[in-house]
Amino acid sequence: MADLTLTTFDWVPEMPRGFVRDLRVRWALEEAALPYRVASVPFGDRGAAHLSHQPFGQVPWLTDGDLSIFESGAILLHLGELSETLLPADPRGRNEATKWVFAALNSVEMPSLPWTMYKFMGIDDGSPAVKFVDDFLKLRLKHLEPVLAAREWLAGPFSIADILMADVLRVVDRFEGLANSPACRAYVTRATARPAFVKARADQIAHFAAADKARGS
Repeated sequence: MADLTLTTFDWVPEMPRGFVRDLRVRWALEEAALPYRVASVPFGDRGAAHLSHQPFGQVPWLTDGDLSIFESGAILLHLGELSETLLPADPRGRNEATKWVFAALNSVEMPSLPWTMYKFMGIDDGSPAVKFVDDFLKLRLKHLEPVLAAREWLAGPFSIADILMADVLRVVDRFEGLANSPACRAYVTRATARPAFVKARADQIAHFAAADKARGS
């Protein structure tokens, strides 16, 4: 039996709740019905112990026995080795899912991350930088749209590729960035209707809400 501990922040501000990337790991663990514990590190004190697990001072990381794994994509690939629910065992299916894991984290998240950061910060000034990122994201969505219009999930059965792609896209959807990409939006709706996602998100929100209570806020 795997000995899995997911570490996230003890608290984050209101705006990113529901989008902190430990949710990707919670979602995968719930999909695979793998038992796990949740541990916390201080949001405001990212010291040596934190950096020994996550050298950029971010979350999440996962420990599995004496293994410590950071970066959500790497964590999900590790969990895929533990459960065929997350990553197909046959070479063709595994290859297909793995390709889309990297597509989500590189081809799609590359433009979506700065785009959503601009939105979170309320920057929409029509500057060349903002326009470049907006056009870059629209191009990626244009290419992704026919793929998602033709299939329910990226690699046949639902997999870690869908957890990552849906999580990347749902942040874009938060700011109406999928308004002209109906297949992408429908895909996000399908993915986030899954019971494992619903539970993972609720658990993350509850985790930070408990921190609010402890802080007296």
